[in-house]
Amino acid sequence: MKFKTVLRSEKKRLLICRHAKSSWLDTSLNDFDRPLNKRGERDAPDMGRRLLQRGIRPDLIMTSPAARALGTAVHYAGQLGYPLEQVQPNPILYAATVPVLIKIVQEMAPQVNTLLLVGHNPESTALANTLGGLAIDNIPTSGIVALEFAMVSWLELAAGKGTLLFFDFPKKQE
Repeated sequence: MKFKTVLRSEKKRLLICRHAKSSWLDTSLNDFDRPLNKRGERDAPDMGRRLLQRGIRPDLIMTSPAARALGTAVHYAGQLGYPLEQVQPNPILYAATVPVLIKIVQEMAPQVNTLLLVGHNPESTALANTLGGLAIDNIPTSGIVALEFAMVSWLELAAGKGTLLFFDFPKKQE
Protein backbone atom coordinates (compact mmCIF):
# COMPACT_ATOMS: atom_id res chain seq x y z
CA MET A 1 0.00 0.00 0.00
CA LYS A 2 1.37 3.40 -0.98
CA PHE A 3 0.68 6.59 0.92
CA LYS A 4 0.56 9.97 -0.73
CA THR A 5 3.00 12.38 0.89
CA VAL A 6 1.53 15.76 1.66
CA LEU A 7 4.04 18.53 2.23
CA ARG A 8 2.95 20.71 5.09
CA SER A 9 4.82 23.69 6.34
CA GLU A 10 5.78 23.73 9.99
CA LYS A 11 5.27 27.47 10.01
CA LYS A 12 2.18 29.52 9.32
CA ARG A 13 2.10 33.26 8.67
CA LEU A 14 -0.84 35.51 9.42
CA LEU A 15 -0.91 39.05 8.08
CA ILE A 16 -3.49 41.13 9.93
CA CYS A 17 -4.35 44.14 7.79
CA ARG A 18 -6.52 47.08 8.72
CA HIS A 19 -8.39 48.51 5.73
CA ALA A 20 -7.11 51.69 4.08
CA LYS A 21 -8.52 55.14 4.86
CA SER A 22 -12.18 55.47 3.97
CA SER A 23 -14.32 58.35 2.86
CA TRP A 24 -16.92 60.09 5.01
CA LEU A 25 -17.96 62.54 2.26
CA ASP A 26 -21.30 60.92 1.39
CA THR A 27 -23.22 60.97 4.67
CA SER A 28 -26.10 59.06 3.06
CA LEU A 29 -23.95 55.91 2.85
CA ASN A 30 -24.13 53.42 5.67
CA ASP A 31 -20.87 52.36 7.31
CA PHE A 32 -20.65 49.12 5.29
CA ASP A 33 -20.73 50.96 1.95
CA ARG A 34 -18.12 53.66 2.63
CA PRO A 35 -15.43 53.53 -0.12
CA LEU A 36 -11.75 54.34 0.12
CA ASN A 37 -10.85 58.02 0.03
CA LYS A 38 -7.93 59.49 -1.99
CA ARG A 39 -5.41 58.66 0.72
CA GLY A 40 -6.74 55.11 0.95
CA GLU A 41 -6.52 54.70 -2.82
CA ARG A 42 -2.87 55.80 -2.60
CA ASP A 43 -1.84 53.93 0.56
CA ALA A 44 -3.35 50.50 -0.20
CA PRO A 45 -1.34 49.93 -3.42
CA ASP A 46 1.78 51.25 -1.69
CA MET A 47 1.37 48.76 1.17
CA GLY A 48 0.78 45.99 -1.38
CA ARG A 49 4.09 46.91 -3.02
CA ARG A 50 5.80 46.79 0.37
CA LEU A 51 4.46 43.26 0.90
CA LEU A 52 5.79 42.27 -2.53
CA GLN A 53 9.21 43.75 -1.67
CA ARG A 54 9.23 41.60 1.47
CA GLY A 55 8.58 38.52 -0.64
CA ILE A 56 5.10 37.96 0.78
CA ARG A 57 3.01 35.59 -1.35
CA PRO A 58 -0.30 34.88 0.38
CA ASP A 59 -1.97 31.55 -0.25
CA LEU A 60 -5.28 33.21 0.60
CA ILE A 61 -6.54 36.77 0.89
CA MET A 62 -9.68 36.89 3.02
CA THR A 63 -11.47 40.18 3.61
CA SER A 64 -14.45 41.80 5.19
CA PRO A 65 -16.93 42.52 2.38
CA ALA A 66 -17.32 46.15 3.51
CA ALA A 67 -16.43 48.42 0.58
CA ARG A 68 -13.33 49.91 2.20
CA ALA A 69 -11.92 46.52 3.24
CA LEU A 70 -12.71 44.84 -0.07
CA GLY A 71 -11.14 47.78 -1.93
CA THR A 72 -8.00 47.44 0.19
CA ALA A 73 -7.83 43.68 -0.45
CA VAL A 74 -8.20 44.23 -4.20
CA HIS A 75 -5.31 46.72 -4.17
CA TYR A 76 -3.11 44.27 -2.22
CA ALA A 77 -4.02 41.45 -4.61
CA GLY A 78 -3.21 43.60 -7.64
CA GLN A 79 0.24 44.48 -6.33
CA LEU A 80 1.00 40.90 -5.28
CA GLY A 81 -0.15 39.28 -8.52
CA TYR A 82 -2.84 37.42 -6.58
CA PRO A 83 -5.89 36.50 -8.73
CA LEU A 84 -8.69 38.98 -7.96
CA GLU A 85 -11.35 36.30 -8.40
CA GLN A 86 -9.73 34.35 -5.55
CA VAL A 87 -10.01 37.19 -3.01
CA GLN A 88 -12.43 35.71 -0.50
CA PRO A 89 -14.95 38.07 1.14
CA ASN A 90 -16.22 36.71 4.44
CA PRO A 91 -19.25 38.56 5.91
CA ILE A 92 -18.36 37.41 9.42
CA LEU A 93 -15.21 39.58 9.32
CA TYR A 94 -17.23 42.81 9.23
CA ALA A 95 -18.09 42.82 12.93
CA ALA A 96 -16.29 39.79 14.36
CA THR A 97 -14.96 39.61 17.88
CA VAL A 98 -11.42 38.37 18.53
CA PRO A 99 -12.60 34.85 19.54
CA VAL A 100 -14.61 34.62 16.30
CA LEU A 101 -11.62 35.84 14.26
CA ILE A 102 -9.40 33.23 15.90
CA LYS A 103 -11.95 30.52 15.07
CA ILE A 104 -12.08 31.64 11.43
CA VAL A 105 -8.29 31.40 11.19
CA GLN A 106 -8.23 28.04 12.98
CA GLU A 107 -10.57 26.69 10.29
CA MET A 108 -8.15 27.54 7.45
CA ALA A 109 -7.26 24.71 5.09
CA PRO A 110 -3.89 23.09 5.90
CA GLN A 111 -2.39 24.08 2.53
CA VAL A 112 -2.82 27.76 3.43
CA ASN A 113 0.55 28.68 4.92
CA THR A 114 0.29 32.47 4.51
CA LEU A 115 -3.06 34.11 5.18
CA LEU A 116 -3.65 37.80 4.53
CA LEU A 117 -6.70 38.93 6.53
CA VAL A 118 -8.18 42.38 5.79
CA GLY A 119 -10.51 43.75 8.43
CA HIS A 120 -11.40 46.58 10.76
CA ASN A 121 -10.39 48.19 14.02
CA PRO A 122 -10.46 47.80 16.96
CA GLU A 123 -10.65 44.07 16.17
CA SER A 124 -7.51 43.97 13.99
CA THR A 125 -5.38 45.56 16.72
CA ALA A 126 -6.90 43.32 19.40
CA LEU A 127 -6.29 40.20 17.28
CA ALA A 128 -2.64 41.12 16.66
CA ASN A 129 -2.08 41.86 20.34
CA THR A 130 -3.78 38.66 21.46
CA LEU A 131 -2.02 36.31 19.05
CA GLY A 132 1.37 37.98 19.20
CA GLY A 133 1.45 38.94 22.86
CA LEU A 134 1.95 42.51 21.65
CA ALA A 135 1.02 45.91 23.05
CA ILE A 136 0.17 47.86 19.88
CA ASP A 137 -2.04 50.85 20.70
CA ASN A 138 -3.58 51.06 17.25
CA ILE A 139 -2.95 49.59 13.82
CA PRO A 140 -3.28 52.64 11.55
CA THR A 141 -5.35 52.50 8.38
CA SER A 142 -3.51 50.36 5.78
CA GLY A 143 -1.35 49.00 8.61
CA ILE A 144 -0.17 45.40 8.57
CA VAL A 145 0.99 43.19 11.43
CA ALA A 146 2.71 40.00 10.27
CA LEU A 147 2.93 37.12 12.74
CA GLU A 148 4.60 33.76 12.32
CA PHE A 149 3.55 30.63 14.16
CA ALA A 150 5.59 27.45 14.66
CA MET A 151 2.79 25.00 13.89
CA VAL A 152 1.66 22.58 11.22
CA SER A 153 -2.07 23.20 11.53
CA TRP A 154 -4.08 26.37 12.00
CA LEU A 155 -5.99 24.46 14.67
CA GLU A 156 -2.95 25.01 16.91
CA LEU A 157 -3.42 28.79 16.75
CA ALA A 158 -3.59 30.25 20.25
CA ALA A 159 -3.06 33.47 22.16
CA GLY A 160 0.54 34.54 22.57
CA LYS A 161 1.92 31.92 20.16
CA GLY A 162 2.81 34.33 17.33
CA THR A 163 6.21 35.87 16.69
CA LEU A 164 6.19 39.37 15.22
CA LEU A 165 7.78 39.44 11.76
CA PHE A 166 6.98 43.08 11.09
CA PHE A 167 4.53 45.90 11.77
CA ASP A 168 4.28 48.31 8.85
CA PHE A 169 2.01 51.21 7.98
CA PRO A 170 2.06 54.05 5.42
CA LYS A 171 3.67 56.72 7.61
CA LYS A 172 6.32 54.40 9.06
CA GLN A 173 9.85 55.47 8.19
CA GLU A 174 12.21 52.55 7.62
